[in-house]
This record gives sequence, C-alpha cells and structure tokens, in this order.
Amino acid sequence: MSLYLPELIHPIHHFAHRTIDFSREVAVMAIINRTPDSFYDGGTTFALDAAVRAALQAVEDGAQWLDIGGVPFAPGPELPWQEEADRVVPVIRAIRDQTDAVISADTFQPRVAAAAIEAGADVVNDTTGISHPDLARVVAESGVHLVITHSLARPRTAYPRPTYADVTTEVARFLQDKVELARNLGVEGAKIVIDPGHDLNKNTLHTLEITRRLDEVAALGYPVLAAVSNKDFIGETLDAPKSERLPGSLAAATICLVNGARILRMHNVAESVAAARLFEAAAGWREPAYLKHNMGDANEPAQVVGR
Repeated sequence: MSLYLPELIHPIHHFAHRTIDFSREVAVMAIINRTPDSFYDGGTTFALDAAVRAALQAVEDGAQWLDIGGVPFAPGPELPWQEEADRVVPVIRAIRDQTDAVISADTFQPRVAAAAIEAGADVVNDTTGISHPDLARVVAESGVHLVITHSLARPRTAYPRPTYADVTTEVARFLQDKVELARNLGVEGAKIVIDPGHDLNKNTLHTLEITRRLDEVAALGYPVLAAVSNKDFIGETLDAPKSERLPGSLAAATICLVNGARILRMHNVAESVAAARLFEAAAGWREPAYLKHNMGDANEPAQVVGR
C-alpha cells in the first residue's frame, strides 16, 4: 500500500489560536462528550468539572484539537437548543484561556453553534451534513471553520438498512455538493473540513470500503477527518466489545492516514498521538525523537525480543 498525498486546495488552515499545515501534519481530535448517555464512555465526562479535566488532560497527552459535544448522534428525542448550549458552552469557556488547541463544538443547531463560537470555539463540527442551512450562515458570519459530514438521516432519527450502489462514490458526491452549498452560504473554502462519516447511516461493509478507498474522498481537496474510534464496524469486524477496540481503532486510523486523512477523531488520545507521530515520521514530515540504533561505531545491545 503506497502513501497517498492529496493535493489540498488550502493546505494551511489558520484557526484563532493555532495554524495547522495539513500537507505535513496530522491533528488528533480528542472527544469530550458532555452527555449522560454517550456511545463510548457512558457519561463519565457529563459533569462540568470532569469534562474540563478530560479536555485539559487530552491536551497534555498531545491532542491539538478538542471536540466538545452535548448530544449523541444516535437516534433519540430532540434536546432543546438551550439545554445543549448549557452543556457545551461552559466547557468551551472554561478551557479557552487555558489552551491554544483548536476547539470545536459538535452540533447541528445554529443557535448552539452561535453560542459556542461566542464562548471561543474555532470550529463547528456538524455531523448531519448541514441539515440546517442557517448553521452554515452562522459559521460564515463568524469566520470559523466548518466540518461537513456525510449522513443521510434527519438529525437523531433512525435510518434502517442503508443501501448504496457505490458507497464511496456516493459519499464523495454528497460531500462535494455540501461543500458547494456551504460556499454558496458564505463559508470560505480555506475553512472547510470534510468527514465521510464512518458508520453514520452505513453498515460495517460500507464503512470498511470507505476506509479502503478513502483516497477518493481526500481527492476532493479538503482536509479529511476520520472518526473511527471504537466504532461498531471495528467491533463487528473483530468481534470485540467497546473496551477491546483500541487496537482496531489504531489500525483503522492508520489506514485512513495512508489514504489521505489528516485529522483523527479519537477517544484514546495518547495512543492515537503516538500513531500519528509515527506516521508523520514515516512520511518524512517529522524527525525521530532521537537516533541511537545502529548509529555508532559499535552497535548498542539489541532492544527487541524474539530475534
């Protein structure tokens, strides 16, 4: 498998407190869920102080990006926007002055997005593919970034038995159309990120195919976000419960990087940062932390076992 280096329309992205060159860098996005029923952690960061601690620990572990969410993607009753904002905004406000990391609000609600931006968010991460056009207008007026994700269902509704004639082609076409919509609503091209939506309205076979052919999505020319962490396609492929999906998550993330992804949305930050930094070194973008092995006149004792 060769390394795919997409030709990015805007490789360098300027956020309020940080600049990332996606032609030479991988950003690890830490997931901070302020929900009592989150898919992975079951509400362990629902309390405000727990969410703030988790965010700052993620930065300590190497995350360059913090994604703060107040509502799960999974089907369920609609949460009033004020209640969602009450979950997300205090976290953003509490951490904004303590880190230069990129901060995104995971929301599809325009009024939540506006409140999060006012509190200091750099990005709106919309997992519904601009289901509310006013959200793109809020982003455009504020001059922040927008993540556009492929998903077919109305927000928080079920989409049973999704079918595609060619899932990757259809996902890429959807994202291109939504990018054009966002641009027409005033969002700058240099502030757009795309996400193929692993597992979102897709079965495991669909998601595996998107992972294998992610280069076709990256070829659109916008930085690709891969949200693969601990998802059901990993569990079903490996017959692994959520607590045992880290190795599969890192493998999926690495495949996505090789195929052009430049942002990884992950739960296990330290391990994901290590994988991203090794990828950057193998790509020739980063020097190793040190060089010692076979670098002197006499070899150092072997540090590996079993050879």
